[in-house]
Amino acid sequence: MRHRIAVIGGGPAGLTFARVMHRHGHPVTVLERDPAPDARPPGGTLDLHENLGQLALGKAGLLAEFQALSRPEGQAMRILDVDGTVLRDWQSRPDDQANPEIDRGQLRDLLLGPLDVQWGRDVTEVVPGTRDGALVRFADGRQETFDLVIGADGAWSRVRPAISSATPHYTGVTLVETSLDDVDTRHPDLARLIGDGSMAVYGVNRALVAQRNSGGHVKVYAQFRAPLDWHTNLDRHMGLNRHAGLDAGLDLADGEAVRSSLLALFDGWAAPALDLLRHGTAFVHRPLYVLPVSHTWAHVPGVTLLGDAAHLMPPLGAGANLAMLEGAELAEAVAAAPGPGDLDEAVRAFEERMWARAGGWAKITTAGLERLVSPDPTEALALFDEVQPS
Repeated sequence: MRHRIAVIGGGPAGLTFARVMHRHGHPVTVLERDPAPDARPPGGTLDLHENLGQLALGKAGLLAEFQALSRPEGQAMRILDVDGTVLRDWQSRPDDQANPEIDRGQLRDLLLGPLDVQWGRDVTEVVPGTRDGALVRFADGRQETFDLVIGADGAWSRVRPAISSATPHYTGVTLVETSLDDVDTRHPDLARLIGDGSMAVYGVNRALVAQRNSGGHVKVYAQFRAPLDWHTNLDRHMGLNRHAGLDAGLDLADGEAVRSSLLALFDGWAAPALDLLRHGTAFVHRPLYVLPVSHTWAHVPGVTLLGDAAHLMPPLGAGANLAMLEGAELAEAVAAAPGPGDLDEAVRAFEERMWARAGGWAKITTAGLERLVSPDPTEALALFDEVQPS
């Protein structure tokens, strides 16, 4: 029989689930809050692991198309000391398909393919256990019921409260993102320094990371440990005083003021590192939140979660990969479930597998963040020595 299934969220998790279901001949309803695919910037680049994200794409029948779009050279990684000395320089091999990079926008378009996404559908609440199934309520007052509602709607999921009281908490680490466009032409020295992949500089409780995307676009992330309200009093929270030409408080919407504060925060670092901030075109404040490492819930028939909605963790390369594999595996389980009772048991068994795997990765990424933004910068270098090929 056909199950009425809704996926809330058009990110990697939800779209992978829908695409694998489509491959099995099972239509699903994809509900996305954004009014259109290009309503906001899609984000940076992702490295899809051979045994996670790429495995999911294989289940969707999209691996060959991914390989044509991806950038194996993006796996290169260079680490500098704060004085500009190159400490490590890992180069990628053209045939290395372990963790090739792909822009988030390209991945989204690849997954969208023939899917019929309902854009501009803002979900406000999910109520499980009604007579007709799980009830989905929308901001415009409409409501619909489904046999299964899958929350793939990210960190601040509107679906999660239906089955879990957990909410994300701040890690103590904040990112401020900026970007460089047409870097090879406009900033050739920086382009050579960044190389084909990523370049990072690690200092005491702070870091600068530059990551190449396609088309000459580079994302830059200033990372630092600070209270969540660090910008409200730079003197007290960051040790940045008015002698640096800064006011006590910082308006995060004022790009030039954010640039000045970051340059003061990284004062004394090598000029090329600071140039990443000097030439940034815009600044976006991104405090890092996570869910509890071992987040689980009592199974609720008719509702489940995927990806960040289920296990938000530090952004160290695992989140999107796990989300995609979970979407693919849940789709295969659901597609093989003929009746309502079978559907519920398939979801219950999937959740158990997801919790075990995600819990392990949450521990790894939480420990990794502690080492990457640390009082001891050698911890970051040691971590890369452990994970990079020799």
